[in-house]
Amino acid sequence: MLVVGLTGGIASGKSTISNYLKSLGAVVIDADLLARQAVEPGEKAWQKIRDYFGVQALNEDRTLNRKKIAEIIFANPREREVLNKIIHPEVIKKTKELIDKYKLDEQIPLIVIDAPLLIEAGMQELVDEVWVINVEPELQIKRVMARDKISEEAAIKRLSSQMPTLEKLKYANRVINNNQNIEETLHQVKKIWQEVVEKKHVNKG
Repeated sequence: MLVVGLTGGIASGKSTISNYLKSLGAVVIDADLLARQAVEPGEKAWQKIRDYFGVQALNEDRTLNRKKIAEIIFANPREREVLNKIIHPEVIKKTKELIDKYKLDEQIPLIVIDAPLLIEAGMQELVDEVWVINVEPELQIKRVMARDKISEEAAIKRLSSQMPTLEKLKYANRVINNNQNIEETLHQVKKIWQEVVEKKHVNKG
């Protein structure tokens, strides 16, 4: 079965698109969820973060102080790189395990890895196709300001901390444009689904 990496910049609509793919029958591996599980208190990545960033990185209940860590890594690219080098290997390891597990189930028509940092983490090596969600930067800024209730300056800083969408597009086997309304976007996704899943199923039959 086909393994797809779904990626895009901040506020590009990954969750909406991956949820739609799930409704069509795909199984979705959520890299963000795996990353959160990897840094739960006592986990190997959590210990490394505590050792490197110190107690400032923790809340009183020993969970990660995400707000504090975000302040550190968005202000300092080197610190962000350190954090990624701690978390990414754990996410990749778990993703590989899930791919192997899901491939044993012939009822699953498509495996989708929903990963904002798919390319940055080198996870494109795990997939058969990369699907990139393309959104104009100005629209991303507006969406992230509305979603996270932050200033334009803060939104721009977050956007600039990620690989530009233009760079991600170089890796794309398929591009989903999400610059218009969601109905148009999901129409594109349905057409891709018909091409990679339904037609393939008909041909096999």
